[in-house]
Amino acid sequence: MSRLFGTDGVRGLAGLDITAESALALAQGAALVLGRHARQEGRRPVAVVARDPRVSGEFIVAAVSAGLASSGIDVLDAGVIPTPAAAYLVASIGADFGVMVSASHNPAPDNGIKFFATGGRKLPDAVEDEIETALGGAPLRPIGAEVGTVRRFADAEDRYLVHLLGTLDVSLKGLHVALDCAHGAAAGVSPQAFADAGATVTVMGNDPDGININREVGSTHLEQLRELVVASGADLGIAHDGDADRCLAIDAAGNVVDGDQIMALLALSAKRRGLLTDNTLVATVMSNLGLKVAMDEHGIALVQTAVGDRYVLEALGEYGLSLGGEQSGHIIFSAHATTGDGILTGLQIAAEMARTGRSLQELAGVMQVYPQVLINVTGVDRLGLRGNQQIADAVSKAETELGEQGRVLLRPSGTEKIVRVMVEANEQHRAQSIADELADLVRAELSVSA
Repeated sequence: MSRLFGTDGVRGLAGLDITAESALALAQGAALVLGRHARQEGRRPVAVVARDPRVSGEFIVAAVSAGLASSGIDVLDAGVIPTPAAAYLVASIGADFGVMVSASHNPAPDNGIKFFATGGRKLPDAVEDEIETALGGAPLRPIGAEVGTVRRFADAEDRYLVHLLGTLDVSLKGLHVALDCAHGAAAGVSPQAFADAGATVTVMGNDPDGININREVGSTHLEQLRELVVASGADLGIAHDGDADRCLAIDAAGNVVDGDQIMALLALSAKRRGLLTDNTLVATVMSNLGLKVAMDEHGIALVQTAVGDRYVLEALGEYGLSLGGEQSGHIIFSAHATTGDGILTGLQIAAEMARTGRSLQELAGVMQVYPQVLINVTGVDRLGLRGNQQIADAVSKAETELGEQGRVLLRPSGTEKIVRVMVEANEQHRAQSIADELADLVRAELSVSA
């Protein structure tokens, strides 16, 4: 039987995969598991609940709040705020756990439910499995004064805004920032944060109506922001996704600055200021080879993890490190956040520009982006990849041919009949040729019927 929780909570089509009934039951299961410690201490558990602005979030939050309150949990409803804001608030007020209703960069019909443990941290797999198991048992049934309350968390956004501004050591006065809020959870707080920090702000994607979230805007659709940056003469553009845990950037010339380049410039900044723990950065295996080359050149070690910001978080915690992230724009600052924070990341990019007087193009230029080709080979036995000697030999041959001027990564999908073939090289045609050859071999060796 498939696992209910995916890599980032429970996600699906709202009204079909995620219903009011299933959301209520999931909340009741979470109340059993995540409220256990507080009950053992003889106190009422408290949970922060928040959402992004997609229309289905209203009924899902209502169901989640009902499930929690009916299980004896006091609910603080923070309304529409970014995912990292919810995580921060859980930690800030000492709540027992938090719930974020969002499907991040997905289109409006989708939605999701994810939980934060005490301290605002993502749940380990084992705790998610406990919650899933609890769904098969009897929920808590308190009565009278033991029933939980649901109250508005009135100053949730203000608390988060003060936190963001407190991470800056320099004014952004003199910088012109173009923001794309993806018609999502950043629409209110991100423009306010940059303006309060002193920047001149031009905004797009800040009119959420419940169904336009991520629609041709945000970090997965950068075209309009590129046009806005150039047309307005902005010094940089910052693009969020629907729940604002990601950040991608645009320089003044309209060039995209991805998560790897952002990590590179921020790592160098942190090292220069003595803030990069052990002079080490954490990134996933999907980060561009150019990131490793740039870090090597500047004496910064690179720890690489499996794909997913949760694995970056685990490595940061395990080794006590301060900075990590993904190419997609999830950047994590351990000193300030327990999850990726797109607004925090944007502020830190702008702060480095203000600190150094250098353009974003100059700062991002510390890293050469190696040509990267990614081919999704569909209709194949993804589990057969591990034991196939012919594919292993071909990969080894390609790696030898590329040497230090490239790399090869074959990765099976977690759920679909897909093997992802990724090749990086110092030249585009070289990367494409090797990727095509490996994809053809994977197709020939592992093809299965649909």
